Amino acid sequence: MATKLRLPMVDLSSPDRLSTANSIRQACVDYGFFYLVNHGVDDQLLSSAFQQSAKFFTLPLNYKLSLSRKEYRGYTPLYSENLDPSSQSKELLPDWRPTMESLIWKLLEAGKKLMSLIALSLNLDDDFFEKTALNKPAAFLRLLHYPGELGSYEELCGASAHSDYGMITLLVTDGVPGLQICKEKFKQPRVWEDVSHVEGAFIVNIGDLMERWTNCIYRSTLHRVIPTGKERYSMAFFLDPPSDCVVECFESCCSESSPPRFPPIRSGDY
Repeated sequence: MATKLRLPMVDLSSPDRLSTANSIRQACVDYGFFYLVNHGVDDQLLSSAFQQSAKFFTLPLNYKLSLSRKEYRGYTPLYSENLDPSSQSKELLPDWRPTMESLIWKLLEAGKKLMSLIALSLNLDDDFFEKTALNKPAAFLRLLHYPGELGSYEELCGASAHSDYGMITLLVTDGVPGLQICKEKFKQPRVWEDVSHVEGAFIVNIGDLMERWTNCIYRSTLHRVIPTGKERYSMAFFLDPPSDCVVECFESCCSESSPPRFPPIRSGDY
């Protein structure tokens, strides 16, 4: 049975930016995950987005399949969806587009503020990512629905163990448990810990490109979602650099005794 885990808490509204940056650094070194509070995305907007998500997933399957995924946008059958806020859903869900567009812009705003603090945590100028990775970010919102039924395929009903590809992910959940992380991804057997829900907080995790940028100082942690017998909704906002962004070990993360582990690479080639 997995143990309960309480992740570090980061306050995005704190006026003490250096202290907050230090807290982020410690969280990224120890866990690769942390809670983000006072992020500026109001509860009413998040509630509306969850309502729209639930309404979408109750639509007839044939209709959802007509919105099949193309280039990260559209419907993917079973348990994960990348949804285009400008899609045909506006015909059946008139509030879909304004709700999702508002949410995406607010999440992007929060993500940019967070990336400024992450830059400080790495002894970089606070506008480093704004100039290199956020001038034309690859950002998208993924809405996820996990049915509550348990059956013969229950091992496939959640999200299998993985790390995220990109820079950072901001996750919003409906409070239903199921998310687990494995801090030591190269050790066997893997030890999984349950991530507790904190009302009003986002769950933030570091992606593979950020791990690469930091010479593996910051962790891109394995995580998964296991079925619990309860229906579960979540929203994951992936904030990644553009495909032509060169990801090269930061000078602050390497030395003569700890040289870069990876050669430079364009994010689109990773």
